[in-house]
Amino acid sequence: MNRPHRRSKNQSNQSHLESSSLPPQSAIESKRRGVSDNQSHENNDRPGLLGSLVSRLFRWCGDPPVAIEMGNGQRFSSNCQSIQTTIWIKDYATLFKVVSDPLFQFGECYSNGTLNIVQGDLEELMVTVFKSMNNRSPRSRLQRIWDFVRRPRRNTVRESKDNIHQHYDIGNDFYKLWLDEKLVYTCAYFKQPDDSLEQAQVSKLDHVCKKLQLRPGMSVVEAGCGWGALAMHMAKHYGVRVKAFNISKEQITYARAAAEQEGLNDKIEFVLDDWRNIRGSFDAFASVGMLEHVGCDNFELLGRTIQRCLKPQGLGLIHSIGQNQSVPLNSWIERRIFPGAYPPTLAEMMRIFEPQKFQVVDVENLRLHYAETLRHWRQRFEAVTDVVTEQYDESFVRMWQMYLAGSIAAFESGYLQLFQVVFAAGDSNAVPWTRAHLYDDSNVQANEPIQTPTQ
Repeated sequence: MNRPHRRSKNQSNQSHLESSSLPPQSAIESKRRGVSDNQSHENNDRPGLLGSLVSRLFRWCGDPPVAIEMGNGQRFSSNCQSIQTTIWIKDYATLFKVVSDPLFQFGECYSNGTLNIVQGDLEELMVTVFKSMNNRSPRSRLQRIWDFVRRPRRNTVRESKDNIHQHYDIGNDFYKLWLDEKLVYTCAYFKQPDDSLEQAQVSKLDHVCKKLQLRPGMSVVEAGCGWGALAMHMAKHYGVRVKAFNISKEQITYARAAAEQEGLNDKIEFVLDDWRNIRGSFDAFASVGMLEHVGCDNFELLGRTIQRCLKPQGLGLIHSIGQNQSVPLNSWIERRIFPGAYPPTLAEMMRIFEPQKFQVVDVENLRLHYAETLRHWRQRFEAVTDVVTEQYDESFVRMWQMYLAGSIAAFESGYLQLFQVVFAAGDSNAVPWTRAHLYDDSNVQANEPIQTPTQ
């Protein structure tokens, strides 16, 4: 996907959706009113080629409580007794695409409007399907072929810039519409279920700072700094000096301006450069939301980079989307949203630590916190879809709706995880004695050393 172009308000807002592809509103409303199945052409016997295709798709998904309604009114349901959601598919050509490559084509067809949800909600559907898929058989031979053909893009220095540009350089104004006020685009930390997104993101920043045991006068290097929220939080509230690296020009430009406005230029240096070029010696290393874009083949190089710049008694933290089994990222997400991305398993993350003899000090999984973060993002995004449609087009909006709903489902179902790993040099004893400092709010932003028995 090329970077979407903005359009002026006086230009016609032509949709990129296929002509007359969405189901008529009357069909959607009839489903919401509960029209009985016998008023449509129900066909659970699934004879012939069409029935075979539908049966194959349901089996591949683990037979979730879902029905399919074709554009001509023909309707099929899975073997479940209680149908929760209904998918509308425009025509047999669309159905064949989805059956032949569901992981990619479902998102693709939803984006272009040849597939829609006419009963239930997109998030509800995705959660249901993901949970059913957890119980299905291993990946088919055809899916493994697709995995090989559409391998993730590589993350060399040059290709990483292209990959990051596609997602993070869409435009700061786009992300301002639906992220929190600090533009934190990573998993929040909800101390209480009813915390606002703003509260939860500040709690996450503090959670990271406390895990690194930051104290005034320390130096921190950050790999992949986003719009600079963590770097500015560390400098402003914990009195440290930060050198933050990022290859997104849009984000670095924003971060530099924000730091100047906060009067933090003397404490933070935002560097437009790749993490591989980090030099210097620092008391702490932080990377929040970058590892997914590094690629497993670069993990040992990342470990060597950290070992080179982290002082012998320093602590490091890596915060990353992960998974429990080594399988490719959803091919549609990788191609349309996050090119080159791959969420590693904990075993794969050890390629960073083991060769350099780092000791893993703490591992925390914030999976459900990310599902909740995404719900906040989705709610905010839905509130501004008219604005986004005007700036881009309707297919772009539907693409991001699919991405956000699918991501919620991935974390809610356990398909994806969110790991925070704290580590240190293997022979360092300057490590936390307990986890008490993480949950003692009296230490938050107090700039007081956290004592360990070796201090």
